Amino acid sequence: MKTIERILIKAALIQFIFLVAAQLFFHQLNVFPELKVLTQYEGIVKEKNSDTVETIWNSSQAGN
Repeated sequence: MKTIERILIKAALIQFIFLVAAQLFFHQLNVFPELKVLTQYEGIVKEKNSDTVETIWNSSQAGN
């Protein structure tokens, strides 16, 4: 059982290292610049609510 645990811990550690490396590769080195454009297009980085959400919120309060 200890050998399986060691293998799983090593696999998780290797996975974490690859995750950090991929994040640095894509975001810090700007290898895939379309990724930043896509996140802005999708609205992931917006800091304010959209008008659609506010309209739904206002209409649900008006029905009370």
